Amino acid sequence: MKLITAVIRPYLVEELLEALKFAPVEALQVQEVKGFGRQKNELASYSGGEFSQAFLPKVELSIWVQNARFEEVLLSIEKTCRTGRMGDGKILVVDCSQPSVDDSSL
Repeated sequence: MKLITAVIRPYLVEELLEALKFAPVEALQVQEVKGFGRQKNELASYSGGEFSQAFLPKVELSIWVQNARFEEVLLSIEKTCRTGRMGDGKILVVDCSQPSVDDSSL
């Protein structure tokens, strides 16, 4: 089993969830996070003045998927969330083991 962690732009979450609706996903978790990447900080305007916004809002999705189907999910994430601009986010893939559960111990 693999754990795919995708940190993406907030406005792309609904579109990605729609793309993953029929994907072979075992489990999915979504969290709001803040990021600080290569863009360093971004100037935002508020009430006529500009200020630096060091941490930009992002959304982190943790997706568990079987080894045989993880590339399908990975390509779906890339296709949906890649805009080609700085700040698109990151995708991390980690191998994880699924413990066997003994029914008699439950």
